[in-house]
Amino acid sequence: MDLFDKCEVNLGPLGMYADRAEGYYMFPKLEGEISNKMMFQGKERLIWSLNNYLGLANNPEVRKADAQAAADWGMAYPMGARMMSGQTKYHEELEQQLADFVGRPASYLLNYGYQGMVSIISTMVNRNDVIVYDSEAHACIIDGMRLHFGKRFVYPHNDMQNLETQLKRATKMVEKTGGGILLITEGVYGMAGDLGNLPAIVALKDKYDFRILIDDAHGFGTMGPSGAGTDEHFGVQDKIDLYFGTFAKSMAGIGGFVAGDEKVIKFLKYNMRSQIFAKSLPMPMVIGAMKRLEMLRNDPSHREKLWTVVNALQKGLKDAGMNIGATESPVTPVLLSGGVAEATQITYDLRENYNIFCSIVVYPVVPKGTILLRLIPTAVHTLDDVDYTIETFRKIKKKLDNKEYASEMKVMH
Repeated sequence: MDLFDKCEVNLGPLGMYADRAEGYYMFPKLEGEISNKMMFQGKERLIWSLNNYLGLANNPEVRKADAQAAADWGMAYPMGARMMSGQTKYHEELEQQLADFVGRPASYLLNYGYQGMVSIISTMVNRNDVIVYDSEAHACIIDGMRLHFGKRFVYPHNDMQNLETQLKRATKMVEKTGGGILLITEGVYGMAGDLGNLPAIVALKDKYDFRILIDDAHGFGTMGPSGAGTDEHFGVQDKIDLYFGTFAKSMAGIGGFVAGDEKVIKFLKYNMRSQIFAKSLPMPMVIGAMKRLEMLRNDPSHREKLWTVVNALQKGLKDAGMNIGATESPVTPVLLSGGVAEATQITYDLRENYNIFCSIVVYPVVPKGTILLRLIPTAVHTLDDVDYTIETFRKIKKKLDNKEYASEMKVMH
């Protein structure tokens, strides 16, 4: 069999829908200025699918800083990996600012969030170490663990009793191997919007010897009194050993960082192959990230606007009889009953007849028979947007309950 034969025979669980879904349900093209309303296939739509939580993506101050940095430095500087020729004082300044903000002694910049988490995991553990992780871990965590040659144990999502069982198993194993235990959780789970049970997890440190790595991609900038993250929200910053945040959401940029004790960050700095052998983050992205962080730290109005919209949307949906699960974050899932056919028709109806664009999630990401419509409120949404969306979802749910959606997937041309 030729290696490439599988590319035609089996496109995978998502690719199997490519011919009918690409360009509309998958790989859609949103055009225009990043905001609460954008263009999709020639029509203006109300957009609920961008992780632009604080509305910084198109903020005039941010755009000015980005443009000035690009004019001053270009996109090439600095050339080379940081270890060889790509180090600058600005990279170091951003790292210290990030560390100060999330309450850690040190931090290290990462070129990409996804790749960064993969690399943190593969660098921190060896074959003698054991990983314990939540069953709803993000794909970057799963991919990072695939590079781990040692054992890993999974616990059902936020099941603290089972987590303790897995910690007992892991403890017995490392007593034999001489390794350590890394527990990986998320701060905010990006599909359901619920929070990792950080207080219960850190309490287990009194009984077991392990370190905690938190992926707080959706919590950084949105959670906690100052926006410093989900661990700040719970008041357990001093108990979380490694904190990971990304620039791709609240910071509306590219890159990420990991923060922790100086000795651990130094170890990562000298051993993370994805950073050692990759070009340094370009200067406009570094300067731009510093501007975004400055605004995040010094202007709470962005976060206040976000939570005004979040609270109105989530309360309104619940009052309208919608199931929004156990979200405690801006991520707002709307859970409905149905399969892929109903899901595509609902999405089509929302986009074409109500001009609402939101993300659709079906099996295998969620259980069979479940449709998840994920809404991402931002600081640039309005309360009018909220009211219109709630009323629209009332109509959609009524149609679904009355079995008005066809059983055939809508074909886009």
